[in-house]
Amino acid sequence: MLRIGVIGVGRWGQNHLRVFSELPCDLVGLADSDVAKRELAERYSVEYEEDYHDLLSLVDAVSVATPADTHYRLAKDCLLAGKHVFVEKPLALNSKEAREIVDLANREKLVLAVGYLFRFNPAVVKLKEELRNVGHIHYIALSSVHSNESLPKDSGIIFDVASHLFDILNFVLGKMPQRIFCKMIHYLSQEREECALISLDYGDFIASLEVSCFHPLKKRDAWVIASKQSIYVDFLEQRVRKYASEIAPDKAVNRDILDVEIDKREPLKGELRHFIECIENKREPVNSGEEGCLTTRLCELALESAAKGKELTV
Repeated sequence: MLRIGVIGVGRWGQNHLRVFSELPCDLVGLADSDVAKRELAERYSVEYEEDYHDLLSLVDAVSVATPADTHYRLAKDCLLAGKHVFVEKPLALNSKEAREIVDLANREKLVLAVGYLFRFNPAVVKLKEELRNVGHIHYIALSSVHSNESLPKDSGIIFDVASHLFDILNFVLGKMPQRIFCKMIHYLSQEREECALISLDYGDFIASLEVSCFHPLKKRDAWVIASKQSIYVDFLEQRVRKYASEIAPDKAVNRDILDVEIDKREPLKGELRHFIECIENKREPVNSGEEGCLTTRLCELALESAAKGKELTV
């Protein structure tokens, strides 16, 4: 049975511990520099290591759930030690480092997966299926907003939140945009942006993204407006609603609302199960390092566009 360790057991890393303990694998141990996390190891009856290097000799694979600015170093160390790696998003904070990690995993013939959770959200999977029937897409609007008392210390909202929306689009559309334009707000911090509006040009349609960490509501959703059908997706509630449409010159009619049946599941459990199965069956993950590279590049370009105040070619 595959031996797995978790590196970093803060709020999200503790979810990794819980899920791995419920999956068909051998959860061997955890590593965290906070010695108070030894209590978690005792609770799960696994090994505790303060230094993650000491965990590597015990496992076949690791999940890395540490702050984003440590992902490059930890993923590289674990791959060099011959371990399969699941690393939470983003893969790295620049595309040069992301590419280095992907090339290393390929060279060592190791599985590398990136924690883009929404690829395993049943509502997102259903959206990808339904896009075959919508006709010509006119535009897509995605929103991921919430109110938060504190900001991440290692990245702003582009890498922290917009990265998920970029990856959702890459997943459901199967292609990258041609051009990108971004405006963002530094209100609480001059180091890390808290809000952004992003426009993506796909040539024959556009997508708009809204991300904010001081919005009064918590919302993760999307609209697809197209010639035959329009679709609304609530990612949090895992709900999909279709509207039969007729959008043509001089006429726009929406009718026949239909709620799509969704088999609701925990995305993290599906994601970590997929990681295990890819190792056991020697398959490339749906949330591969290559996909992580593409999303890192879009985050980079969004920040560059905002800094330069102009639209950029992808």
